[in-house]
Amino acid sequence: MARFVDLSHSISEGLSTYPGLPAPHIFDHLDRAAAEEIYGPGVTFTIGMITICSNTGTYIDVPYHRFADGHDLTGLALDRVASVQGLCIDCRGLDNIGPGVLSGLQLSGRAVLFRTDHSRHFGTPAYFDAHPHLDARTARALVEAGVACAGIDSLNIDATQGPEGAGRPVHTALLRNDIPIIEHLTNLDALPPDGFLFTAVPPKIEGLGTFTVRAFADVS
Repeated sequence: MARFVDLSHSISEGLSTYPGLPAPHIFDHLDRAAAEEIYGPGVTFTIGMITICSNTGTYIDVPYHRFADGHDLTGLALDRVASVQGLCIDCRGLDNIGPGVLSGLQLSGRAVLFRTDHSRHFGTPAYFDAHPHLDARTARALVEAGVACAGIDSLNIDATQGPEGAGRPVHTALLRNDIPIIEHLTNLDALPPDGFLFTAVPPKIEGLGTFTVRAFADVS
């Protein structure tokens, strides 16, 4: 049987994913008491509501997130993010992940995931500080190699402070070349370096360039 590894953070009321972005609000449109009034005693349903920033929990970026002429979620090709042969690269201890970590790897058509273990801080103030990220040269190497998508278990695939983050060069390079980005992954420590299938599919929503995904790996 297939063995699945969940690579997504849970989303809960008030969760803080990124500094300055609104937290989700989860509530009932129809609660169980109201359902009994409609359907009869003992017949209960719940219909929920959520107000959510598109950058909440584990999420995907597509070209429209960065470029006005890029495709939105409805244009995402499933072969880039569904059952894609994956690589998990151990980058623990690296703050600025350079292209050397890609040396000797077969990257074309692969989902390339960068393991930093920064996800252990998710939901705490430490998650927002000194997060690991890719060097701009690494992004260019991923583009040249023709990867399917790229992901990281950190606050952002780009630096968010200082000159390294100016202009968000990693987002710019990858999204300009139609390479989706998956941020805020978790549990990458449970993956082998190779030999798994990666999936991170968002809803098909017009006009959005990012949205929450349920990311997972099939390591059977």
